[in-house]
Amino acid sequence: MNPPNAVNPPNPLLTDAVRERAAYLAADDLPAYLYDLTELRAHAAAVRAALPESVELYYAAKANPEPEILTALAPYVDGYEVSSGGELAHVRKAVPNRPLAFGGPGKTPAEIAAALELGVERFHVESEYELRMLGALAARLPPGRTVPVLLRFNLPVPGAALEGSSLAMGGRPTPFGLDPAQADSAVRLLTDGSHPQLELRGIHAHLASGLDAARQLAVAGEVVAFATGLAARHGIVLPEVNVGGGMTVDYADPVARVDWTAYGEGLDRLTAAHPGLLLRIEPGRALTAYCGWYATEALDVKPSHGEEFAVLRGGTHHLRTPATKGHDQPCTVLPVDHWPHPWPRPAARHDHVTLTGQLCTPKDVLARRFPAPGLRAGDRVVFALAGAYAWNISHHDFLMHPRPGFHFLGAC
Repeated sequence: MNPPNAVNPPNPLLTDAVRERAAYLAADDLPAYLYDLTELRAHAAAVRAALPESVELYYAAKANPEPEILTALAPYVDGYEVSSGGELAHVRKAVPNRPLAFGGPGKTPAEIAAALELGVERFHVESEYELRMLGALAARLPPGRTVPVLLRFNLPVPGAALEGSSLAMGGRPTPFGLDPAQADSAVRLLTDGSHPQLELRGIHAHLASGLDAARQLAVAGEVVAFATGLAARHGIVLPEVNVGGGMTVDYADPVARVDWTAYGEGLDRLTAAHPGLLLRIEPGRALTAYCGWYATEALDVKPSHGEEFAVLRGGTHHLRTPATKGHDQPCTVLPVDHWPHPWPRPAARHDHVTLTGQLCTPKDVLARRFPAPGLRAGDRVVFALAGAYAWNISHHDFLMHPRPGFHFLGAC
């Protein structure tokens, strides 16, 4: 295959390693996920450096649980957050002997028993029922072993703090966490001797996703204030507060990133005001989104009622976020001059083309009216910000198209 057109200018959405691999993959090897692990390590190191020592950094494995991703993050994170028995087993195998926090609603007795057997370092308890179940199962542990618990609460948060959130898990009726009205009874269950194997370590709250640094800090302040007030009311010490993740990734401005320096400085001020407090954060998307790309090619370009559409190999059954979030996935076109077929090569006649997949649904749209004058069948299209909530949350088997390839660039 010929390389991309030399006049195609460098694009900040592509690293050199991704551009080279996307250009030279054979058509039959597409679609493909390309993960630049060098980029991931550099970003994770910068995030870690921006955080004070009083803040622990856990990675929310749900964002992207590929073993290579988990391993590349290991030097920069203090642990991993898992939200199911499947994630628990997978992450423990991929990065053995690393601290795990087990969260998520609807934990089953079998999952909790497995987590106890594996020695999970923190349990994020979502309801009084779950707390009692955990206490009963923990009673079977050897004498002297305790289970650290953080109570997750669905806290009321001022609307201004959640303004701009793309997904709210708290501050309104949801299945996530305990109602604040249950705070006192939940604390009593952990302090009155009912469940001696359970140790109340602190409070957890993940209230929203898609927040910038300033709003993240506002939410963190509210969570810490709730935790310290609860501790004072019961005359206890709560040494840990987990303020969750949800740092924004801007799909409309893929070069923009969370101001981690400002966020770290704000968290430093917050912990300085509460000596002895350990804060923990659990970003997922904001750590790995930038290291992944979804590379494919245009199969057809055609007009429809005054607009033009490019049908690509693959689609939203591989890269679900554009359909679920209703955004346009940022992308880059790599022109390919070679056309190996005897039939005419279709090409766009207008400046803007809507990029779709191969699925039999009008919702299979990756980017609307993307500026791609002259886009031709056979040209490569590489979608950025595909390193999180992409393959692992997509409906892979709809229409039974081939699965994409996975390429990890810069692996040690």
